[in-house]
Order: sequence, then C-alpha cells, then structure tokens
Amino acid sequence: MLFEPRSGRLAAWGNALLAGLVSPDEAVSSIVAEDAVHRVAGLPGESGPVGLTLALGRMRALGVSGLRVALPAPGHPLGLSGPPEFNARALEAQEAVVAVGAALGLVPEVTEAGPPGDVHVSVTWHVLPVREAPPADVPSLGEAERELAEALREATVVLTRLDVAASGPVAEAALSAYRARAEAGREALAPGYPARAVRVLALAQRVDLMVSLAYENGHGGAVAASEMAARAEALRPVERVARRALVAAYNSAVEERERG
Repeated sequence: MLFEPRSGRLAAWGNALLAGLVSPDEAVSSIVAEDAVHRVAGLPGESGPVGLTLALGRMRALGVSGLRVALPAPGHPLGLSGPPEFNARALEAQEAVVAVGAALGLVPEVTEAGPPGDVHVSVTWHVLPVREAPPADVPSLGEAERELAEALREATVVLTRLDVAASGPVAEAALSAYRARAEAGREALAPGYPARAVRVLALAQRVDLMVSLAYENGHGGAVAASEMAARAEALRPVERVARRALVAAYNSAVEERERG
C-alpha cells in the first residue's frame, strides 16, 4: 500500500547511476524491483524497444544529466512542463519521468499477464519530446516537509471528525507493513540523496497511507452520500500535498546538483 511510483524508482536509481554512485546492474535491478521486465521504446538512435541498461547509457550519451519525477492528476499538472501531448500521456499514466539536459520524457505503460497470484508485470517506457521549462508546482524539500506536517495533522482531524477509523485487519496489516519497513531501515531512496529527502519521502508515504486507509476501509460513520462527499473533499488537498512532497523528494538530488 505504500506509494512507490515506478517513475520514482527510475528517477532515483537513474540519478544514482548518472552520478556514478551505483553500477548499471544495481540500478536496473532496483528500478525493475518486483516487475518482470522494463523496456524503453522511442529512444533516439534506437529502432525499437531496448533494455534499461542500454537505454540509460544512451540517455547519458544524449546529454541527460539527471531525471525528475512528475505525478500529475486531473487539474494538477504536478512536475510537467509540456507540450500537451506529453502532458496528456503522463496524466493518463498518472506519472512520468522528465530528463534534465535533453528534451526527453518517459511515460510508463504497464502490462499484466498471468493468473491471480502469479501475475507478471512488464513495463514499457515510451520516450516523448518535452518542453525545456521549469516543472509545474514542485516545492522545495523544506516547503514539502512543512506542508506534510500540517497535512498529517489535518488528515487526523478529518478522519476523526468524519468517524473514519483506520482499524480492521486490512488497516492493521498495512500499518504493520509500514512500521516493519521503517524499523528495518529499508533504503527509501538511492545513494546520493540527502537525508532530508529520505525523511520527506517517508512522511509523504505515511500521509498517503492514511488517505488510502480512509478510502479503502469502508465508510466508517460517513454513511450518507453527503458525508462521503465531504470526506473526499476534505482529503483531496491532503492527497495533493503528499504527491507534491513525493515529487520534491525524488527530484531533490537533481535540485541539489543544480544549486552546486
């Protein structure tokens, strides 16, 4: 249930590889994670889809020096800079990666195959031209951390007021998984990221978890349609803050390098 977008993994470990902090094998293994395979289609100089190792090397040769994340939602083009075709594809996928140093963006297409319990996931990253301009609505790490602290308080108040309790077996399992991950100290980001980014990412995932539990754990006391609508309306800005913080965390390595 913890929100770890594929674009975040690609950007984080791609940035570590571009900075010379990890090997190509380590980067690709971390990006693919539990998926079966990732391919990159539409890369300049390639006639067809290629593997991640070749794609990352080709991108470096094309001048790519870093990777940023975009997590857009309807009415909120978070991390995007255009053109409209790329923005539309990214919005449909709800995520994308934007290259720094070359006018390229990557949008994932996810394909699942196989029976329940044995589903194989393959990902094709489609390369599209992007506009070289500042990304939309991305906060600094400091801004994101302050916004998250307030959002966490607001989410708690909202869920209590609407009688949406984070309880039951599904909620408990999710919370237990979150605590186990935090206690195990699993590397949330790739090498080269500041400690503050790791902290912001973990807090953003916690806020996202609370919102997910609120939506997925039944209706609580919000039985009436008006109350359900009120819950969605109250949680929408909290979701927005969490997404902004995720983007700020994943993009922080590039931002720090650009500041020198």
